[in-house]
Amino acid sequence: MIDKALLSKLPAEAGVINGAELKEFTTFKLGGPCSALIDCSDADTLSASAQLLAVAGVPFMVIGQGSNLLVSDNGIECVVLRYCADQNPIVEASGSRITVSGHTLLDDLARIAIEKGLGDISFCSGIPGTVGGAIAGNAGAFGQQIGDVVDTVRLMQKDGSILEAVAEDLEFEYRSSALKQSGAIVLDAVLKLKPCSMDTMQAERERILELRRTKHPDWKVNPCAGSVFRNIEPTSAAERRQAAGWFLEEAGAKDFRVGGARLFEKHANIIIAEPDASAQDVYLLTEKMILAVYEKFGFQLEREVKLLGTFSNGL
Repeated sequence: MIDKALLSKLPAEAGVINGAELKEFTTFKLGGPCSALIDCSDADTLSASAQLLAVAGVPFMVIGQGSNLLVSDNGIECVVLRYCADQNPIVEASGSRITVSGHTLLDDLARIAIEKGLGDISFCSGIPGTVGGAIAGNAGAFGQQIGDVVDTVRLMQKDGSILEAVAEDLEFEYRSSALKQSGAIVLDAVLKLKPCSMDTMQAERERILELRRTKHPDWKVNPCAGSVFRNIEPTSAAERRQAAGWFLEEAGAKDFRVGGARLFEKHANIIIAEPDASAQDVYLLTEKMILAVYEKFGFQLEREVKLLGTFSNGL
């Protein structure tokens, strides 16, 4: 619970839910309560709320759509600032430069860019999460990544202060950036997209969405967080990353289950949380998957999904 006197100082636009159940705000649909959840509708509300909490010494963290999180069943003892535009995405253009808010959903960015003929970012079609989270994790698909099109970003640091940075400062790597270490949050970003015909972009978007429908679960129907583990760094002169799902299948993990957590039948690197699943079930299943690959291949898988809260070890 947040002190009432502190609550009264939050921006009027901030929506507060004391003791919010985080299962309502993650794509796994799992997770216990937080001290309070503050829904921030825009960058100013987010930064003002963060500054207020920082000065008051109240621990907090920022989440987006919750598409890459596994929250403990016991929840977390801090305030959660949610920065996610479920509606009213903000995408503006000036020539070849596109300004997009960090809380815009990544798929909305791809859709709007194509509909308005702003440039090609069709590879982001169907990827869950926000633009800010995508930039922090350098999300991508089909051999492309969002870091390739980032020009500048406006960042919020842990104390709520704001700074601007250029792409080179973000040190983009495969599914990572300097933001993962610093914890800075993308308030908004300027992207430079390559021009492309609307028909070509729309056709590519439809192809990608259909491919995702055939190979990936819809998290709204089958709660999940996409790929659980990072793909494996290249071990040959071909310098191609090897799919973690292949190693999991070879290790016999496809049929693994712990409680209500199971592997998606079409993809050994995606965990489905069934209605009776707990976050602990999912955690133990990931541990079982890590062990199976280690025993067969001698290396440890690295999680893409971020763990929040405490989990019990042991299978």
